[in-house]
Amino acid sequence: MSMAGKVAIVAGGGRDIGRACALELASRGANVVISYHSSSTTAKSAVAEMEAMGVKAVAVQADLTTQEGVDACVKTAIDSFGKIDTLVHVSGGLVERIKIADMSLAHWHKVMDLNLTSLFMMSQACIPHMGKGSSIVTLASQAGRDGGGGGAVAYATSKGAIMTFTRGLAKELGPHIRVNGVCPGMISTGFHDTFTNDTIRANVAGATALKREGQSEEVAKLVAFLASDESSYMTGNNVDINGGLLFS
Repeated sequence: MSMAGKVAIVAGGGRDIGRACALELASRGANVVISYHSSSTTAKSAVAEMEAMGVKAVAVQADLTTQEGVDACVKTAIDSFGKIDTLVHVSGGLVERIKIADMSLAHWHKVMDLNLTSLFMMSQACIPHMGKGSSIVTLASQAGRDGGGGGAVAYATSKGAIMTFTRGLAKELGPHIRVNGVCPGMISTGFHDTFTNDTIRANVAGATALKREGQSEEVAKLVAFLASDESSYMTGNNVDINGGLLFS
């Protein structure tokens, strides 16, 4: 799955799954721009690791819920490499577990902006710079299929919307640009370190067919496949990677 000479933006590439995606794409020969919000140390170390692979890499601090942040990220890619072949949009989060009875409108909008609106803005900004054969990979979630855990209705709703956005955008951009999504289940990341207690994590891992949590690097390999020409007849798909916890 060579991506030699390709240029990829990994939105939210500073840590966990996003960082693993950036490194995986670089290992296949892509030059990479990663955006990060607050993970400057891990973002900069990722750049050093990618450059050691013999590719070019740039990290840009940006708030992708703002037009200014989106424009800065895309401008960095064009100024550095002159084109965009792949957008991998990992940026997002749960923010806080809040049940709907206690949820403020501000929280609802914050989660939607973080996960969904940022994807819309990044896609809209990148598409004019993407040529025939380019690809977009979105990051949804198993929560988009099953509604998520307690206090995650806003997050799950935003991820379900990402799945629909993926399908609709694939129709709109075909045949020149492919759009596919990835729906991770329980992946061992800082997300679950923060929002999921150890008992629930153990129970979920035990309920999978593979009896374990997934790793960011495993998600990254799937993302790289969908970004590459190896998946040239796939578009509009939302692909599950959850160890056999849920089948669709």
